[in-house]
Amino acid sequence: MHKKATLKIGVAAVLSTLALGAWADEVEPAALADAAVTPNAGAVIVTGTRTSGLKVENSASPIQVLDAASLQRTGQPDLIQALAQNLPSFNAQAFGGDTANLTLSARLRGLSPNNTLVLINGKRRHGTSNLAVLGGPYQGGAAADLNFIPVAAIDHIEVLQDGAAAQYGSDAIAGVVNIILKTNNHGGSASVNGGGYVDGGGRTLDGSANLGLEPFADAYLSLTAESKYHGYSDRGGIDPRVVNPANMAAWPGMFREPGYPHVNHIAGDAQYHLNVMAANFGWDFAPDGQLYAIATAGRKEARAFENYRLPSRLPLLYPTGFSPKETMREEDLALTVGVKHQLAGWHVDLSSTYGRDKSRIGVEDSGNVSLFNDTGYTPTVFHAGTFIASQLTTTLEAAREVDIGWARPLNIAAGVEHRIDKYEIGAGDAASRYKEGSQSYPGFSLTDAGSHRRTNRAAYLDFAGNPVRDLTVDLAGRYEHFSDFGNAKVGKLTSRYDFSPAFALRGTVSNGFRAPTLAESYYSATNVGPTSAFVQLAPNSAGARLVGVDGLKPERSNNLSLGMVLNPAANVQMTLDLYQIKIRDRIVGSGALYGSGGGTNSPAVIAAIRANGNVLDSTVSQTGINIFSNAVNTRSRGLEFVTTINSNYGAYGRVDWSVAANYNKVQVTKINQAPAQLLPQTLLDRTAISDLETASPKMRVNLGALWKVGNWTVNLREAIYGKASEWGSEDGSVYHLTEIKPKAITDLELGYRINSAWSLAVGANNLFNVYPNGVNPALLADQRAAGDNAAVHVLPTFSPFGINGGYYYARANYKF
Repeated sequence: MHKKATLKIGVAAVLSTLALGAWADEVEPAALADAAVTPNAGAVIVTGTRTSGLKVENSASPIQVLDAASLQRTGQPDLIQALAQNLPSFNAQAFGGDTANLTLSARLRGLSPNNTLVLINGKRRHGTSNLAVLGGPYQGGAAADLNFIPVAAIDHIEVLQDGAAAQYGSDAIAGVVNIILKTNNHGGSASVNGGGYVDGGGRTLDGSANLGLEPFADAYLSLTAESKYHGYSDRGGIDPRVVNPANMAAWPGMFREPGYPHVNHIAGDAQYHLNVMAANFGWDFAPDGQLYAIATAGRKEARAFENYRLPSRLPLLYPTGFSPKETMREEDLALTVGVKHQLAGWHVDLSSTYGRDKSRIGVEDSGNVSLFNDTGYTPTVFHAGTFIASQLTTTLEAAREVDIGWARPLNIAAGVEHRIDKYEIGAGDAASRYKEGSQSYPGFSLTDAGSHRRTNRAAYLDFAGNPVRDLTVDLAGRYEHFSDFGNAKVGKLTSRYDFSPAFALRGTVSNGFRAPTLAESYYSATNVGPTSAFVQLAPNSAGARLVGVDGLKPERSNNLSLGMVLNPAANVQMTLDLYQIKIRDRIVGSGALYGSGGGTNSPAVIAAIRANGNVLDSTVSQTGINIFSNAVNTRSRGLEFVTTINSNYGAYGRVDWSVAANYNKVQVTKINQAPAQLLPQTLLDRTAISDLETASPKMRVNLGALWKVGNWTVNLREAIYGKASEWGSEDGSVYHLTEIKPKAITDLELGYRINSAWSLAVGANNLFNVYPNGVNPALLADQRAAGDNAAVHVLPTFSPFGINGGYYYARANYKF
């Protein structure tokens, strides 16, 4: 069924292209002029260039522009999902372990979420305080949380798919996501969106409103508010511990646990309630001067199920067993204030941006076994600790055009930047960190807690111009000094040559860097399951030095791209870009390094745990550590292909056809030797390597058709995902490959405009309720034989299109 849908769209797109010549002779001239408007053609971009007035079709770098309508038509009111559904190279996280399930992230071109820089109106956005710690493709992610930006506040998004560290600084190895907010000074809109998964769970209700005001002459104030609720989902299997004959005989109270034997609900979505707002202000106080400000604020309350605990843990308190929940109360705010003015022929922009994210982590429906055994009492609700991440960035930028006799004036841009980053872990309450701590999520110990700070100073120069009429050259250089690891010098050369209005070649050569986040450098905690306990060692800690790791250093990258731009007809645009990204000393999380219970164990691991001051649960069968390190060199090679065709069929309406494809192969080219203290174990096991190389599909193709006829709109999209795979092991000795076969996912939305104010839409993401292939049965068999609760995860959590199946929704919009 999916293959038929894919075939129909592909054939229709090809036929419409072939028919353009004949069709052009038949349609009315007015219709032909209308058809010549290709989606997003003519959009002026500000990302990847310091030149003003540049249109997206004239960019020398690969860049895609997504307008507000494209974001809204994705169905789920979620900015990460909206980007993932529109951009084949942008992959969204479907599931996260522990607190990562409360802050899902995304990655571009198969690299770390930290390798993509997020900007708001061109200003750097702060990262989340909630580090993704547990293993998987998104491990180590602490990038900006896009869901604190209300979709209704966005005018459009510019996605630069090219390395840009020389232009924007650290993090921009994979590319840049620049979110441009609305600047309306009148009117507004409101939207209500509701839906849920076909097979249950994930109930979602979202309401948003945008209002444009003119507080005084020559000023705008665009205000947006959004409130969203998303419910739990559960796609897990049966926990082998609850059907173990010995446990069933010893603890018959389990049978009274609701839903038995389906009592472990960890494999699914977290529940959350999110409230966010945004304000975008501008005042043209002079013909060549503007005062501007951007503010965002949000609060999220989230909770996620953790692994079920048998009645043996706290039989007097929980005679049927219990399912702890991790909770998070997160507050996120950001403020930018700046002024633009023309001074002595220079366009000057002075701004300062402050962002802060605070997450209070808690545990509900839990207990501390040792505390209860020692005192006869334990709380059931704990404060496990607090994360705080903040960033203060001040920039002064200037640009002007100078006539040096070239075909067009040379654009000279320069800037300086000062940035202060802070990261803090607050200890949990005393009960949460007593001995082994609260079940499912021990509180952060006093040795885990700490406050850390980094300062950074940077300067850049950028020269862009046209030596001859059809040749564009852009040269950028940047120098940065970090207080904790020294200097970085990077550069970028970008060029484009237009052979004709229908054909151009473009390419870039650059090097880049990424400073380790403070969270990667200093995060320390104990991660536990019913049968395991692993300590996340901070790379800068004394315990880390005992296993041969002594801090982190920056990643270094080299980027190459070569592409062409084709405009074979007035209503057709095509781009094809090849790229290569080499990263040296890439920061990745280690595999499981065992101290006990593994196929191979290292005494140094036990010594490191003791040096870190951690007390582990004596009942678990496996102990060990995880640690971030500069463990590998990687090489990414791929291509991006985008084609848009706008067709006018007269009385039968207009269709915007689109094909977007990404091929991306990530290869680990070098694994740094494990420290002698860990041998014969390695820093990266087969699971960790596969998370880098194969957990995201190499190929993804989006086929789209947006049909508008009268008051009706039909949006059909077919997303084709290539194969994805991951190695998994019960104890680190025997590995099994879980493979997700290629899948086609169909999205469909039907909209109707009632009048100039009201419109309605119904739709589906994953219309035919497609699921990924299950976890390798051999791996599940090993886990079940060992009584490992990991066997609950019968669907692979690395699935690029999630584990929940189809999502159906309805939406009502009002404009005024």
